[in-house]
Amino acid sequence: MTTTELYNEAVGLLKQLIATPSFSKEENDTAEIICAFFKKHDVPFARVGNNIYAKNRHYDVNKPSILLNSHHDTVLPNKGYTMDPFTPVEKDGKLFGLGSNDAGGCLVSLMATFLHFHNQPDTTHNVVFAASAEEEISGVNGIELVLPYLGNINFGIVGEPTKLEMAVAERGLMVIDCLAIGRAGHAARAEGENALYKAVDDINWIRNYKFDKVSSLLGESRLTVTVIDTDNKQHNVVPAQCKFVIDVRVNELYTFDEILDALKANLKSQFKPRTTRMKSTSIPLDHPLVLAGIKLGKGYYGSPTTSDKALMPFPTLKMGPGDSARSHTADEFIYLAEIQNGIETYIQLIEQIL
Repeated sequence: MTTTELYNEAVGLLKQLIATPSFSKEENDTAEIICAFFKKHDVPFARVGNNIYAKNRHYDVNKPSILLNSHHDTVLPNKGYTMDPFTPVEKDGKLFGLGSNDAGGCLVSLMATFLHFHNQPDTTHNVVFAASAEEEISGVNGIELVLPYLGNINFGIVGEPTKLEMAVAERGLMVIDCLAIGRAGHAARAEGENALYKAVDDINWIRNYKFDKVSSLLGESRLTVTVIDTDNKQHNVVPAQCKFVIDVRVNELYTFDEILDALKANLKSQFKPRTTRMKSTSIPLDHPLVLAGIKLGKGYYGSPTTSDKALMPFPTLKMGPGDSARSHTADEFIYLAEIQNGIETYIQLIEQIL
């Protein structure tokens, strides 16, 4: 198919996806739509949970493989919507609808790109595609579930809205639950040991602490307290416990263990990370994918947001049509021209590899 035909197929598919609710863990119906799309185009595929994957027709286990991946789940619609989030509307060169920008435009552009390369013989690399679930919640039944079925992957492209610039690094995310322990007492008699005050002391340290190593791509590693709760509903009782949550954003210069060591040395509160799965990642600037993008005139940067890239044990480039600033906003949209450019850019990028 020509790129124009691929674009028309991609936009038609995206409209179907927008019209079909696909909140994280509830992606069955959009998974069925993606399967039907591959059937229509005579592409063999397989499904693992709500993840769908396919390999190029001339797949060869002796060749290196490149993965094309994006997700088909969405967040809940923003309460500020003035339009029906599940009705795809074309207006002023834009396509409106929930998931159009994050990450439907990337998903359908990568699927169109996969179709372009699917039947090509004698390529130097295999091309593997995966539409993943649960990305928006970093769920365990998303990309991690399907990775073992994809064969040996050497590197990949993760489709997220980056204005088609190259996100070569990505912050890691760790959420930490903290507990300050005191002793209950009557507030009027100044009894007890106030756990809230202990928590505030730790929070003040967190607020003012600066990590030394600053990344040229991702800037500082940051600690931010985002939740606090004493579970105490009585105004006259000194709280015996105070819980708080730290949102940790880590650059590529620190490991999670180093972050936890700093907390251990300075906090009086007990703490425990919920997960250490979402590590900071980067792809070398001399990687063939990055060099191919530079040859196309693309810039590169470090992304403050996390994606399925964090869960892949091989180098990945995060790149796609759309704008991250539109993600999760009311009346979400993507420019139709961005999808056209996305397909053309992905094809030009991969042609330099194959």
